[in-house]
Amino acid sequence: MRASKKGGFKKALKCWQLYVLLIPALLWAAIFAYYPMYGVIIAFKDYKIRQGILGSPWANPFFKYFEEFFSTSIAVNSIKNTIIISLASLVIAFWIPVVFALLLNQVKGDRRRKTIQTISYAPYFMSNVVVVSIITVFFSANGVINSLITAGGGQEVLFTSLPEWFRPLFIGSNIWQTMGFNAVIYIAALTAISPDFYEAATIDGASRFQRILYIDIPMIMPTVILMLILQIGNIMNVGYEKAYLMQNGSNTIVSELISTYVYKVGLQTAQYSFATAVGLFNSVANFIILVIANKVAKKFSDISIF
Repeated sequence: MRASKKGGFKKALKCWQLYVLLIPALLWAAIFAYYPMYGVIIAFKDYKIRQGILGSPWANPFFKYFEEFFSTSIAVNSIKNTIIISLASLVIAFWIPVVFALLLNQVKGDRRRKTIQTISYAPYFMSNVVVVSIITVFFSANGVINSLITAGGGQEVLFTSLPEWFRPLFIGSNIWQTMGFNAVIYIAALTAISPDFYEAATIDGASRFQRILYIDIPMIMPTVILMLILQIGNIMNVGYEKAYLMQNGSNTIVSELISTYVYKVGLQTAQYSFATAVGLFNSVANFIILVIANKVAKKFSDISIF
């Protein structure tokens, strides 16, 4: 046993440079990922800025702010809206980068393929303020789309105000923003496939569609399943920025998400303990869903994250 430990230590010394390179990543994770978890106890305290986290008294009852959240009508509504948008994005938007990567892999010529890929993931680097501004320009009452509708003899549609149009605009703009960037990991998986498979399939007379169906899809399926597990595990987490920017008095019934609610009560009204309790509930729910999704995937496909 001691000999194996010594052997392992000697092997570690031989590649000490790799461990040195690992130090910045470990420090980043410790400072920005694990140290902030200390602030979670605010959810169980009557937090006062002057008294600090440790000096603030414990909430009475202990789960006071969790009870307050679930006693409000907005709790059910925000949870429902978050789940609906996440599930719709999962069903509609998750598969689009996969299909896009498969189609892009069929484009001949590296220059043409790289040009298409660059154009497709460029929107990812736009800020949500710019994206919402583009949505407003195209879909507002005096926007481009309504101008075309009225020019054709139709009546203008208040896309940015009507509740039924919030989710299509939100999910559609997300697809436009993230399609190219999310496809990168699938493109990388496709480039790792050995050319021998394609050569053998060509010799056997397989068509392009058959090569996609029997080579590309099975070979990238482990990557697809892993990404699907992560997406499912993130189902309760929808970013507040775009939803908050797209909100108005007319569509709040469908646009109020858990993240926007936490932002409002946490920063705008300074209810830090209440906002932390809501955020903690959201994180715990995400973790439970991730564990369940991972177990289901492991049982049926033998592919899992842990």
